[in-house]
Amino acid sequence: MISVNSIELEVFEAGKQNAKKPIVLCHGFPEHAFSWRYQIPALVEAGYHVIVPNQRGYGNSSCPTEVTDYDIQHLTGDLIALLDYYGYENATFMGHDWGANVVWRLAQLYPKRVNKIINLALPYQERGEKPWIEFMEEIFGGDFYFVHFNRKPGVADTILEENTAQFLRNIFRKNITPTVPEPGMLMINLARAEKSKGDPIMSESELAIFISAFNKSGFTGSINWYRNLDRNWHLLAGVNPIIQQDTLMIYGERDIIPKFERLSEFVPNVEVASLDCGHCIQQELPEETNQMILKWLERKNG
Repeated sequence: MISVNSIELEVFEAGKQNAKKPIVLCHGFPEHAFSWRYQIPALVEAGYHVIVPNQRGYGNSSCPTEVTDYDIQHLTGDLIALLDYYGYENATFMGHDWGANVVWRLAQLYPKRVNKIINLALPYQERGEKPWIEFMEEIFGGDFYFVHFNRKPGVADTILEENTAQFLRNIFRKNITPTVPEPGMLMINLARAEKSKGDPIMSESELAIFISAFNKSGFTGSINWYRNLDRNWHLLAGVNPIIQQDTLMIYGERDIIPKFERLSEFVPNVEVASLDCGHCIQQELPEETNQMILKWLERKNG
């Protein structure tokens, strides 16, 4: 437990002997630092000091009550404070899902503190003319889970917390046959579904770690990340949208999140790769993910 940025973060750490070569791994929703369990030993063996926080709202880390305490200034500020705690001027950052979004914005807001980027599943999101939730509501409607989280605060939180094990068991799946989406809100549907689709991504003992963490933290803190998307849109006004760091973007070919075809306009030094998997790339294909990451890092480190 580390005190940073007026909160406490639960931080997992490995490879202290590799000081001066830090890499920070940032999880997504509804996840946990444990989602990087396959990458940590491989990175340590490759000579990295691996730092893996449960970000605010997750695990045993602080869960502030104010919604605005989860905006992009706070989320990136936590990571900067973590670098300061360890005495690092900069580090390589790797993010998955929401963690990737935080890493993209970290590079915009604190470019000198990020030396390289590896992001999985979630590409850079362009700041368009309308705030993100307003835009999504027009395109996808009020049942889209990003919108629902914002327009009906507390509703999804309660349903997910009443069905924590079922929700997590249903969301961490692979090899799902594509079908027409069910009516209603995706996350609520997953929480209420008594039968899981596809195949499990992890064992029951691994899943139990996620279940235990969310039984303790609840879901409101992690959902509050979504409730700041329009606020983040305003906070990023005037911030340079171009990210110059060497970047590896890894997509899952079966992920429902679309690729961003104009990624290189905003991240000119990006290399794009993909693996034959769904959204949870580093958990679905850990060995292939590790090989791709380590080869890229070795090439970039010369």
